[in-house]
Amino acid sequence: MPDPDPAARAGRTPPPASTAFAPLFAIVPLRTLAGGKARLGGALDAEEREELVLGMLRRTLAVLADWAPAAQVLVVSPDASLLAGLRGRGVTTIRQYGEGLNEGLQVARDAAVTAGARAVLIVPADLPHLDAAGLDRLLDAADAALAASGGGPLIVIAPSDARQGTNALLLAPPSVIEPSFGAASFEAHVRAAAHLGASVQVVQDPTLGFDLDTPEDLELLSQADLSSLMRLGQPAA
Repeated sequence: MPDPDPAARAGRTPPPASTAFAPLFAIVPLRTLAGGKARLGGALDAEEREELVLGMLRRTLAVLADWAPAAQVLVVSPDASLLAGLRGRGVTTIRQYGEGLNEGLQVARDAAVTAGARAVLIVPADLPHLDAAGLDRLLDAADAALAASGGGPLIVIAPSDARQGTNALLLAPPSVIEPSFGAASFEAHVRAAAHLGASVQVVQDPTLGFDLDTPEDLELLSQADLSSLMRLGQPAA
């Protein structure tokens, strides 16, 4: 376990998360564009699914680009053509070799650490209501975790609405636990943090809890929001 912050050892209040974790890198994983959101196949055809996936990605990247605490935004994917289309958009693209989501996250995490990150925030691209206010609430929770840990390692988790998946994961330091996205990932991340004695904060937030993955999810999205995402995902004229 890392040595606590000197200020904490001296009995002083640790600095706010916005400075204590700087630089903070955001990581956005995405699988292949063509194979994305296969479970929506009964509601959208292949071309529509690609537009939706790309629209959500572009929206997520725009939110993160405007969120000041994110020093860098990394996009990791095995899809070379997708990554090529993101060049010039102010993000760092990382090609992973292999299809595993957590494998890609580890590659991106290691790249962030090499570049000097003190914390990473993993945000999937399929959160259609993501906004800066929700991300700020995550950082507020990180402040609380920092105080509770006395400057020690911490994780902040935003679970999916069903409290089974993980829709955002802040790690400080970046390697405090290994990413375990997939079935029952919320429980897996909490259990891993508890095993290490890391401080944990859970943030239930409407902008972070809703992920678009099934036809049932699609029915919960307003037509205006869906149309906006589809337009964002259309090829440039």
